[in-house]
Formats: sequence, C-alpha cells, structure tokens
Amino acid sequence: MQRVKILIGVTGSISAYKTATLIRLLIKSRAEVKVVMTHSAHDFITPLTLATLSKNPVLTDFIKNDEGEWNNHIELGLWADLMVIAPTTTNTISKMAYGTSDNLLVATYLSARCPVMIAPAMDLDMYQHPTTVTNLNSLKKNGVMVLDAEFGELASGLVGSGRMMEPDTIYSKIQSFIKDKDRLAGKKVLVNAGPTYETIDPVRFIGNHSSGKMGFAIAERFAEMGAEVKLVTGPSALTAQNANINLIRVQSAAEMFKECCEIYPAMDVGVLAAAVADYTPKIKADQKIKKQSESMTMELVKTKDIAKELGKIKRKNQMLVGFALETQNELKNAKHKLSSKNLDLIVLNSLQDEGAGFTNDTNKISIIDKKNNVKKFKLKNKVEVADDIIKEILIQIEN
Repeated sequence: MQRVKILIGVTGSISAYKTATLIRLLIKSRAEVKVVMTHSAHDFITPLTLATLSKNPVLTDFIKNDEGEWNNHIELGLWADLMVIAPTTTNTISKMAYGTSDNLLVATYLSARCPVMIAPAMDLDMYQHPTTVTNLNSLKKNGVMVLDAEFGELASGLVGSGRMMEPDTIYSKIQSFIKDKDRLAGKKVLVNAGPTYETIDPVRFIGNHSSGKMGFAIAERFAEMGAEVKLVTGPSALTAQNANINLIRVQSAAEMFKECCEIYPAMDVGVLAAAVADYTPKIKADQKIKKQSESMTMELVKTKDIAKELGKIKRKNQMLVGFALETQNELKNAKHKLSSKNLDLIVLNSLQDEGAGFTNDTNKISIIDKKNNVKKFKLKNKVEVADDIIKEILIQIEN
C-alpha cells in the first residue's frame, strides 16, 4: 500500500466515527490519504480529527477563502488511485446516481478517473427501499464497487442490514483491490461482445437482442487489472471507458471472425462473449427489397464458427473462454460446446432464469471447466458477474 493515493469521502451518518479507524489503518500501511467531507458529516465527526489522522487538510467547500481560492475537485479526482466513500448515505448515493453535483464530494466523484468504492450506511428500510436498490444498481452498472452493508443492530434500535462494513473489512477490500490492480499487467486479452447484424438489403438485417453489456463489463474489469484489451464488438451503443481498451467495431459475423482470428494469436486470453449470428443470408440485395408477394423465402448459410476456429489455433500457453446461452438441456449443451471447441472454460446462462440474458443489467451464470466441474453463481449485476468470471480465469492461469 506504500504511496498508494486514497481519497476518502465522508457523508452524514453515525457510522462516520468508523472512518477514523479506516484512515488510521491506511496511514499505518503508508498509503497517502486525503479526505473530502459533506457539511452534514461535520455533525458526526470533526474535520480536525480526520485531518490529524490523514496528515492532510480536510476539504468540504468549493471555495477556500474570501480571496476566491478554490478546492480543485478535478485535481483531487486525478490525484487519487482509488476513491472510497465511507460511510455513504442514501442521499449521496442518489446524488451520485443522478449526477447532482451540489457539493465538493459529488463533484469530485464525477471528475474522478480512478476506480470508486462506496460503503452504504443507513437504516434497514432505507437500504431495502426500491429507490435505493435502483440507485445502487445504477452505480454498479457504472463500475462503482459497492461494499454491501452488514447485518446487525442499527442506530434506530432495529436489527437488519444497513450497518456500514467494519473498517478492517473495508481496509481488506482496499488491499485486495490494490493487489489486483496490476495483477494482469503485461497480459494481452481479446474480448468480443454484442450482436452481429447480417445484411438482407441496404435497410434490413438479421440480428439479436444482445446489448454487449456482459462483454464490455468483462473488458473493463480486465483493463482495470492492468491487461491490454482488444474488444471486438458488434453494433452496440456502449463505449469503452478504460484507456487500456482498444475498441474495434464490426457489423457482421464475417467481420468479427476476421478480426478475432487476426488478433487472437498474439493474445494470452480470449473471452468470447459476443452473440454471433449462426446464419447469414446467402444473397444480400443491393437495393431495398419491395413488399410484393404474401410470403418471402430467403436462403441462409452458416457463418464461420469463431470459437471453433480459435480453439483449433490455440497454443498451449493460451486460454480460451466461451459462452453458452441456452433455453433447454443447458448443462449438456454447454459441456458439449466446451469439449468440441477446445475451450478452457465455458460460461453458461439460461434464458429460463429471470433477470439473465440479453439487455438485462444482471446475469445468472454457471462456469464449467475442462474437468466438467460446475460452479454456480447467484443472480448479480453484470459488473459483478465479470469479476466472478475473471477470478475463475485467474485460477486457471495461476494453477
């Protein structure tokens, strides 16, 4: 943790007293710490306490003094290697989710280029309220790491989930994140994502409902861990956020096949999360097809199988991970795909599971390895699912 720059945000919760312990742990590990507080946080712990512990002035206001000097939230966001907001109230969670930049802390969050971690703290009914759940999911979707509130006695006297995670646990989470940050430095990773569009005529195509969210989340997580990522995506409204990602946009299965086959030989890992069309029109009309008869017959031909081709050219020191989206005989079909395409892992998800599959922000997966071991996971946000997938990949790499 030596010389790691941690920006601590503190909001107005009784749990703010725990932040003093967290800062002390970080300073003892030789991290550099700066603190930004909301005005309401001052009601629960003094800036003097946190300034003494962090060995830096504590900031709350945009304006420093009557001479017009200001606390530069942009510089703060650029300075930090990691921003940790602990405790995070439901009010601040809402402001972060909607971009309400009416205080220095939220303005700094919106300016930060570093990863962000939050530790919610509130009463159990507030924590379980649909609005809070929606806002937390929105932040997760944007890559914010949410340290789930713990179960226990609350300030209200009630017992339930809502207690801020204990400082030593938060410290362990920060340590793990920093350790993972450069864990894949020097590794090269290919990820494909999204649908493909197979042209019928200049205005029509055959496609599917894939949004690309899963593949993009995997690419972002790889990049956060220091890997150099090439992300080949079909049509998607998503954009890559991390500078370590080289985004390559394609339209058709043929274009995706070409890019993946050219890129993969130089990669250490390939993760094939795209929903590539199995068939494409044999004849693609040059002009728009006019509606004439009551029916229309179109001949389709098979597209080239990207996973199968990469499995053929895969070297001993390379990994290849595939995806299987199934609607029936899920496990049997996934295991067959795993062996027939020479994959190291396959990620199975079923459209029978509520909240899984295309367009959703969540997914429910099982991961199967070459020994047919099956590891099942609960329904999670796709950012968290990406983390689970990469952890399994790391187990394979490091073993």
